[in-house]
Amino acid sequence: MSVVRRALPEDAEEVLRLRQIMIDSLFGDPSAAWHGESLPTLRAKLAEPDGDFTAFVVDHPERPGALASLVAGTIDYRIGKSGDPRGMVGFVFSVATDPSARRRGYARACMTTLLEWFRERGARRVQLTASPEAEPLYVSLGFRPKPDPLLELTL
Repeated sequence: MSVVRRALPEDAEEVLRLRQIMIDSLFGDPSAAWHGESLPTLRAKLAEPDGDFTAFVVDHPERPGALASLVAGTIDYRIGKSGDPRGMVGFVFSVATDPSARRRGYARACMTTLLEWFRERGARRVQLTASPEAEPLYVSLGFRPKPDPLLELTL
């Protein structure tokens, strides 16, 4: 089986490459002009072992120095409520697998590791948005659709 590991600062460019693959597939936006500005912050976040952000990766088996798969997530504090008094919520984003490494279980292995990371930090709920292609993976891991009256404002 694949070896999942925590992403390191030196993986940042590959993390952005895989994130771009995800963005391209969901939004059809091939612009990578933002990578240079994003890179220093991503490297700093990857260097924080106890922060509220993490990424787990699998190295590409045929391309040394490249990543095959990525999942990234954050823990967010929200005031507690019944059933979740601590208010720690996990959010999954940037689940991506290199097209040459798909259908090998890498995304599932990374997701399983990320879910354990959330559990260890006290998250009782984990949220994500899924593409139709990825939804079966998340449902198989126990995620359920939830009506969400989400509104968003871009500042």
